[in-house]
Amino acid sequence: MRWLTIWVASAIGLTVVTHIHLGITATSIRAILIAALALGLVNTFIKPIVKLLTLPINLLTFGLFGLVVNAFMLWLVSSLVPGFIVNGFGAAFWGAIILSIVSGVVGWIIRYL
Repeated sequence: MRWLTIWVASAIGLTVVTHIHLGITATSIRAILIAALALGLVNTFIKPIVKLLTLPINLLTFGLFGLVVNAFMLWLVSSLVPGFIVNGFGAAFWGAIILSIVSGVVGWIIRYL
């Protein structure tokens, strides 16, 4: 049940991010749902490895480099999912920040309803 909550929260977050016009677009709801699933898989399997490799930089920046890692994960998902497009690293960076906030709030709301 927890995975479903995270997936729905991510899908809602991606929908919000695509409607803010940051340079992130999706051609359909299907693309958003697949991108949310792919983002979950990338965050589960690839993100821990990248965070371990970037640990020294993350320590030097007091954890702020984690924002760059999140942006890279979102950008990676755009290259894997057809119909989900991130136009540049800047769009991925701001989109990842907004996605984190929206997904966190939506996930919190879903859990406590």
